[in-house]
Amino acid sequence: MTMPNEDTAMTRALRGLEHGDASVRLRTALAVGSAPEARLVDRLVELCATEPDFSVREMLTWALTRHPQELTVPRLVEELRSERPQARSQALHTLSKTGDRRAWPAITRALLTDTDDEVARTAWRAAVVLVPEGEGPGLADVLAGQLGRGGRETQLSLSRALIALGEAAGPALSAAATHPGPRVRQHALATEALRRDPGAGFEFAIEEAKRRVALGAYGQEG
Repeated sequence: MTMPNEDTAMTRALRGLEHGDASVRLRTALAVGSAPEARLVDRLVELCATEPDFSVREMLTWALTRHPQELTVPRLVEELRSERPQARSQALHTLSKTGDRRAWPAITRALLTDTDDEVARTAWRAAVVLVPEGEGPGLADVLAGQLGRGGRETQLSLSRALIALGEAAGPALSAAATHPGPRVRQHALATEALRRDPGAGFEFAIEEAKRRVALGAYGQEG
């Protein structure tokens, strides 16, 4: 039975989460995560899709991770079908924080190749966290198909995802190093260089890869 004071607390939480002041929304999300309330899960997920403030979105994600995964994961998976890019990207981000591999089947090729860069980048990060044992090579093949995409931040995100897959990414990167597109070859070579020497730095790796491609040395070592 719901007590009147519980309803009052729910009302205050809902008002705080929708307040015009981001600092109030942030404090309310912190409070909700500190005292999880199952009835707020749907609203927390909905707000992730529209919240304009990054810090508040992060706190909403944290609050969701404080709730039982049996409640949050199915709702987050449902959100991956949203037409709103922010809804998809924030749901992916939150799923990666739960670490619940039951969400793995929902990390589809469509999300990994989403036309929205932020959604795709978040999908790559979530995928390498949730990928089950034995699925790494298949994931690497899909990710390698995105090599050469976007600007520096997008390419760095993809390189990090492939590097996180470890040896499973090796064959896909080797194949991409002979791709007819120079941007793909450059990105593949730079990623492989970083995989072997994480301290090299992305900018250096890319410039060195450009030099090798320009010299026609992409199929060779050195």
